[in-house]
Amino acid sequence: MTASATSALPTRYFIELTQPEIAAQLKKNPLVILPAGSVEQHSAHLPTGTDIYAANEVSHGVAERMDGLVLPGGPLGVTPMHMPFEGTISLSPETYMQVVKDTCISTAQHGAKQLLIVNWHEGNSAPLAIAAEQLHRDHGLSVVTVQACYVAADLYGPTCGGLTHGGEIEALAVLANRPDLVHLDRAESGTDHSLGSKMDKLRRSRNYQPVLTDVRSIEPSGWYGHPQPATVEKGRKMMDDICDAIAAEATEIFRQLDVVQGGVRQADLRRTA
Repeated sequence: MTASATSALPTRYFIELTQPEIAAQLKKNPLVILPAGSVEQHSAHLPTGTDIYAANEVSHGVAERMDGLVLPGGPLGVTPMHMPFEGTISLSPETYMQVVKDTCISTAQHGAKQLLIVNWHEGNSAPLAIAAEQLHRDHGLSVVTVQACYVAADLYGPTCGGLTHGGEIEALAVLANRPDLVHLDRAESGTDHSLGSKMDKLRRSRNYQPVLTDVRSIEPSGWYGHPQPATVEKGRKMMDDICDAIAAEATEIFRQLDVVQGGVRQADLRRTA
């Protein structure tokens, strides 16, 4: 049974709740979840908000399972690689980090103690890592960042052609909650995706991270993959599986952090007493 089954909260989205509901929830469980995505082109078949729709959906599902609140992460991210295509809006890393920090600092002042960042856009990874470090060291938050798109790739990549830009995994992520925004009939067919597959493997290597000028280096059309097999039912199943996996792992990581960091904090208090 998920936490939502026993909770009186009508939603986990921070901006849809009243102040007393938020105050009571933070006292009950001081966990906040920040979705991180982007607004960027996903060709003619997926919306520009694909990444933030995916991050929001995963965040809400995880919040239900972990009894947390989903912060308004905002749709924008750091995505200069997609700027050659209309529909893309990119923040500078500095602006993005400041927005993330200000958002989370505000909730820390209201009693939040644990922060789970759910990211679906690789361009956000570096600024999120810096912001997470500062939020922990300067404001006392216990922070865990999960690259939700990689969790999706681990679970569904083998059957969905891997994690591709605009491919089946991303189509499934939007279909799960907003099927009205998906237009699989508009997806181009017959495109040679061999270059995209080769470049994306290099881009997503753990050992080497090349900097690409724009997404056309991966695929001239701006996307590649095979989204046509995606269905609403499969999308909902994928998102449930992702949420289950993240909630289970994040719960255990926070438990371990509480043990080791709690011990460090107590030692610090004894030394300064």
